[in-house]
Amino acid sequence: MLNRFVRTFVCTVLLLKTIGFTKAQTDSAHFFKKRQTILKVSSIGGGIATGTALYFAWYKNYSTNNFHFFNDAPEWLQIDKVGHVYSNYQLSLLGFNACKWANYSDKQSLIYSSVAVFGYLTTIEIMDGFSTGWGFSASDMLANASGISIFAFQQHFLNDQFIKLKFSFHQTQYPKYRQELLGNNLAEQLLKDYNGQTYWLSFNPFYFSGENCKFPKWLNLAIGYGAEGMISGRDNYVIIPTNGSIIGNNRNRKLLLSLDLDLTKIKTKSKFLKNIFVVFNSIKIPAPTIELTNKRILFHYFYY
Repeated sequence: MLNRFVRTFVCTVLLLKTIGFTKAQTDSAHFFKKRQTILKVSSIGGGIATGTALYFAWYKNYSTNNFHFFNDAPEWLQIDKVGHVYSNYQLSLLGFNACKWANYSDKQSLIYSSVAVFGYLTTIEIMDGFSTGWGFSASDMLANASGISIFAFQQHFLNDQFIKLKFSFHQTQYPKYRQELLGNNLAEQLLKDYNGQTYWLSFNPFYFSGENCKFPKWLNLAIGYGAEGMISGRDNYVIIPTNGSIIGNNRNRKLLLSLDLDLTKIKTKSKFLKNIFVVFNSIKIPAPTIELTNKRILFHYFYY
């Protein structure tokens, strides 16, 4: 469901602030224990705090019932499911880097971050399961597990992220038809308007070519998935109150091919810049793009 992705996105941002930017005061060897303590306290405390805030800000306003399931897999042409994959991938990356900062081994960091992210998002899904307006979504759980697995598989077998998941957004015309659902302003539309969201697989095609390859390591190809023409979850037959017109069912998937930058491959000695590059590497840069739909092929000088 739409609101479920919004809640996941908000919790992701909160955890980014809670865990990802905790700083140590010294690099002394004995301080690693302190770092681990800081990480444990901030992770547990952040999880409890965001879960509690989420309950009072959202779930408390809706009635509850016995635990039940809800099938929202057909909604929004699965853009929200791809959003779950992206969110869990980014949370896994964040958790892994936080564990490495606390001097855990690669294996420990991968296990701890994967379990923590899956457990945290599962808690949110369980709360959904008791809400009368929706329910526990098996497809959400599958998407969550997929995002974690994409990160874990690459980290375990490649010790790197060959394929990076990224996000881009542009404003569309559709919120004007249903502002309460798709957002009244840019900030709301960024989270709510699936028509403007695009999710990307960004990779360097010569990643496995070795050090002699002349193709820049920081230059990637990106394959994107998006959709448009959606003003409701499953169908578009909505009467517009202002003039009584009916918006028909004109929903389209789109596949995109573009260029991208891998900021983490840009060499710098600055730890600050490295951290900034890691954060902003989750966003796809605007670039020339080919768009394919079931109706047409378009070329964009800059697509975002």
